[in-house]
Parts: sequence; C-alpha cells; structure tokens
Amino acid sequence: MPIGILGSLIVCTILYILFAHVMLGLANYKEFAGKDGIAPVAVAIAHTPYVFLQQAVILAILAGYSSVILVMLLGQSRVFYSMSQDGLLPKLFSDVHPKFKTPYKSNLLFMVFVSLFAAFVPANVVGEMVSIGTLFAFVLVCIGTWVLRVKQPDAPRTFKVPMVPLIPILGVLTCLFMMARK
Repeated sequence: MPIGILGSLIVCTILYILFAHVMLGLANYKEFAGKDGIAPVAVAIAHTPYVFLQQAVILAILAGYSSVILVMLLGQSRVFYSMSQDGLLPKLFSDVHPKFKTPYKSNLLFMVFVSLFAAFVPANVVGEMVSIGTLFAFVLVCIGTWVLRVKQPDAPRTFKVPMVPLIPILGVLTCLFMMARK
C-alpha cells in the first residue's frame, strides 16, 4: 500500500526527530553551529568514541551533499530548458544535444558557474544563500497561490489551499521572518 506524499513526510519527520534526539544526547545544542557554521553533524558526532562511526558519518554527509547538488543542477537545467521553450530565457538554454537529448549547454553553464562559486565563496555564506533562496522561493509560491486563486478561480486544481488569502499571507510572513532572522 503506497503511503503517498503526506505519509512520506510523516515518516521523514519522525526520523528527523529521532535523529535530533540522538544528536542532542551526543553533544550540547550550542556545538551544532559546527566549524565556521558548516558540518554541525560532523562536529557533534566527534563526541562518540567510535572512530569508524565518525568517518562513516562524514562520508555519508559528503555523499548526501554530492547527490543533492547533482540532482539540483540537473533539475535547474531542465527548469531553464522549459523556460527557454516558453520564450522566457534565451534559446541557448533549450539547445538539446543531438545524441543524448539533454540540455547540454545549460548543464555546462551551470557546471562552470557552480564550480567557480564553490571555489571562491565561503561555505557558510553559500549555506546562508541557499536557505535565503529557498525561503524566497516559498514566498513566491505563496504569492503565486494567492494570485492564481484570484485571477483564475475556476481553474481545475488537484490540490486546493484552504483559507486563501490567510494561509498564503501567513506563509509569506513566516518565510520573511525566517529570512530576517538569518
């Protein structure tokens, strides 16, 4: 029986809470700031007497970062491809490789940009920028939900946000508050 998106979120939330419980048992929460604001789990796991566990967690963190970055970059090139197809970006982003049928110019552009960014911008700044960017995207989604409900009230929707405009306004305010605290 498939558990669906909400079921998956519940499972992930429970796992996250259990993980936080274990980490708080290993170290004081103030130590989770990490070294220069990065790798808080690696700093906290250093309190365990099991060296192999420390190394395994660091490898897992690196594998997790790498896979997330790869998927995000591939996804971003597909988003730019779609936007280019719609005429919102230059045609360069919708050029497809003749053999592999992928938006290769976009992939190469993102590879160069992200590589240079990673080489010259400190990791703690990048982490803050990612958080701010994600929160800003949520702000835009909340505003877009409200605008679409007003501009196209009869559009078919598989998922309907309740109490519009209250929920989108609360979403925008919450995200802006979190951005200001960063």
